[in-house]
Order: sequence, then structure tokens, then C-alpha cells
Amino acid sequence: MDKPPAVGRRERKKAATRQAIADAALQLFLERGYDRVSIRDIAEAADVSTTTLFKHFPGKEALVFDRDEDREAELIAAVRRRPAGQGIVDALREHVLTSWIPVATHPLRAEFTGLVDSTPALREYGERMWTRHTAALSAAIADDAGVSHDDIACRALARFVLEIPALAQGRQDPRTAVEEVFDLLAHGWRPLG
Repeated sequence: MDKPPAVGRRERKKAATRQAIADAALQLFLERGYDRVSIRDIAEAADVSTTTLFKHFPGKEALVFDRDEDREAELIAAVRRRPAGQGIVDALREHVLTSWIPVATHPLRAEFTGLVDSTPALREYGERMWTRHTAALSAAIADDAGVSHDDIACRALARFVLEIPALAQGRQDPRTAVEEVFDLLAHGWRPLG
């Protein structure tokens, strides 16, 4: 596997600024509520100009889902960069377990979910975000399988995988819930008893 290129000073500074903005926004949203926080409030808390804020984020909703682009790239990489001999479903299982379980067990998860669920603009943005991920993940799966991007099986697999975190959310043991759903995808439905 290729070693990722070294990240330069400029890229590190940009990433640090982006993270500072996202952190300030989330803290303010959780303290005051999404609708009571302005872009100017966030820029001041992060010690940047509003122009700088908009260079990193296209709008207020994107501040809440600050890793949206990274998550999509990581999903596609899970398919395209998986080890030889590893199936797509197993690669996506591994990706969900390593990327989503830490998020699901994060101490601020309940507050974050409450913020999103109680704010219609954020709920709608989150739903649109997942739809975009479905298209990109489906295309990566289709490319790997050598079929058309509109292949229904590839689209269904992408959609099912992206629904797993929502299905496992709130379960006593999220890891076991994720494993159960991936077992269903890998082996098909088996009636109980």
C-alpha cells in the first residue's frame, strides 16, 4: 500500500483553522442552540474573520457536519484501497466499526444528536448529506464490480451500509448491532427459529 504524502505546514495550518472553527461552532451551538448562534459569533469565538470562516465552510449547517467530505472520501477509500482478497462488504464492515463506533460512544454524542434532532435545518442537511454519500459510495462499488453506476444492487448496498449507524444508534452494544447488520448483508436473511 502506498504511503500517504507528507502534509505541509500550510495544509496543517488550514486544517487547524478549520478544526478551530468547527469546535467553536459546536460549543456555541450546544451552549446556546443552533438558531441563537450567528456566523459572526462563531468567527469571533474561533478568532477568525467571517471571510475566513466561509473559505472553510459553505454555510452554517456545514459547521455541524464538519467532517462530511472526509467521511465520503473515507467510505470510497474503504472500497478502493481494501487489501487484495477482502470483499467489499467486509471492507465496509471494518470501516464502519473503526470510524463510527468511536463517534457513537463519544461523551458528546447524546448532546450532538439532540441538537440535530431538534433543529429542522440540521436534520434536513444531514439527510441530504447521506443521499450524497449514497451516490458516491454506490459509484465506487459499481466501479469495483465493473458495472454501470446506476446498478440497483450497488445502490442498495451503499444505502444499506449508510443506514447501519442509524439502526445501531442507541443500542446497548453498538458494535454487536453493527456486526449483526453486516452479517445480514454478507449472508442474507435467515429466519429465526
